[in-house]
Amino acid sequence: MRWVILQLLLVIGLQAAPDLILRGGTIYDGTGRAPYKADLIIEKGRIQSIVARATASGKSIDVTGLAVAPGFIDVHTHAENIIYRPKAENFLRMGVTTLVLGNCGSSKLDIGKFYNDLGNNGFSPNISSLIGHGTVRKQVMGGSFRRPPTDAEVKAMQGHVDKAMRDGALGMSTGLIYLPGTFSKTDELIALSKTVAAHSGIYVSHMRSEGTNIFKAVNEVCTIAQQARLPAHISHLKLAGRPMWGKNKQLLARLDQARAEGIRLTHDQYAYTASSTSLRQLLPDDLVAGGTRAFADRIRNAKTRKETVEWMKDRLRRRQREDYSYAVIAYYKKDKRFNGLNVVEAAKLRYENDNLDHQISLIFEIEMNGGASAVFHGMHEDDARAFLRHPHTMFASDSSVRAYNVGVPHPRGYGNAARFLARYVRDQRQLKLEEAIRKLTYLPASTFKLRGRGAIHKGYAADLVVFDPAKVQDKATFKEPHHYATGFRLVLVNGQTVVENDKHNGAGPGQIIRRDQ
Repeated sequence: MRWVILQLLLVIGLQAAPDLILRGGTIYDGTGRAPYKADLIIEKGRIQSIVARATASGKSIDVTGLAVAPGFIDVHTHAENIIYRPKAENFLRMGVTTLVLGNCGSSKLDIGKFYNDLGNNGFSPNISSLIGHGTVRKQVMGGSFRRPPTDAEVKAMQGHVDKAMRDGALGMSTGLIYLPGTFSKTDELIALSKTVAAHSGIYVSHMRSEGTNIFKAVNEVCTIAQQARLPAHISHLKLAGRPMWGKNKQLLARLDQARAEGIRLTHDQYAYTASSTSLRQLLPDDLVAGGTRAFADRIRNAKTRKETVEWMKDRLRRRQREDYSYAVIAYYKKDKRFNGLNVVEAAKLRYENDNLDHQISLIFEIEMNGGASAVFHGMHEDDARAFLRHPHTMFASDSSVRAYNVGVPHPRGYGNAARFLARYVRDQRQLKLEEAIRKLTYLPASTFKLRGRGAIHKGYAADLVVFDPAKVQDKATFKEPHHYATGFRLVLVNGQTVVENDKHNGAGPGQIIRRDQ
């Protein structure tokens, strides 16, 4: 009898001592509802209960006066390099607990193997992935991609997409300004999207244009979503280039029209008016197809070089620019002196002359030496604010896992989520805090079908962020990007503390999140 009583007392004691209690915080549950004060009881990596006042004993942390929110979900990353940098410190230290990889048409080809390899090593944030259309297209068509695929090639691409979806990919992404995706036609994308739709996945697109042809690009996204019968998501929504500035009302009206017609359509953006990609995006697609050696062979031809120079100058004129001062070299391995300089400044350093012909010569030279990443200043703040206020916009960084103090990359990799909370919510009051948190949590979780994430509900994963809304701050700048965000008291991933008082502790509790089937 005494043994039975002892066993009962042990059970009661275990129930009364959860893994962690967060006491006294202001709960922003992710759904957009008004905040409320409560204690969170966390057990076995999940939210065990939400109560006005927890009476259980055990480890507890007083978070009175702080916001407690679901961990932020970044649906647009290029963080495949997490396998080499598993701490993903730049993400965790701005509150991001879940990363979606495989964007802009580029991913690991074998998603299942990538998941298994990653799982063997341990990593800090949760990971999920899309399958990249460009990756699949290159695998099937090789270097012969400036043409439509044959029926057999389409079938082979569908096979790769089907396997990825069976392995848990969330959907398929496209990068339609990049090789080889830029040469694909709409019917090819519809055919592959139908395979995605058969697995209840999502179509995610870096569209063919974010400038003067953006409305045609949106129409293509809508056509694919309609004919393949699946939800669609537009990556890093923007109006790029002076000729398009101020047209946010027209663009948002077109997107709302699509939703009114029954298309399940969402979009994301980053909290900056500059983008980042390869410097080769300043060059014609046909010229860079085939890689560095093919480009070098072509540009040495006097006729091709002359035609390319004229094409580049005409493109500048059409975009109402006089030079390439808007393009800043982020990382050039061949000559690191250029890192952080715009093309005009780098041309002056290289040639002691910064006229437009020398700027173009520098762009050619950089591409012949392996290329460079760059930051492009080309958006207007008013358009960015209009997009972030829209209820179907979520916030995403478009970043990889940053190597600390390497190059001069876009600051979004260190500050994106914190910048939305500091600049646009607290300082400019563009959104209420509860709505901003919805865009960082529940909206992406529900859109990308990340079951049991993105909200503070009983039974959900204890991915949690505790921060001070009055102090949260992005520190990274374009000139000095290697600064972590601040103001984060705690960041938990699956119930385990990873960040405490703005410091990453090295823990690796992240999980692979496969598509909710």
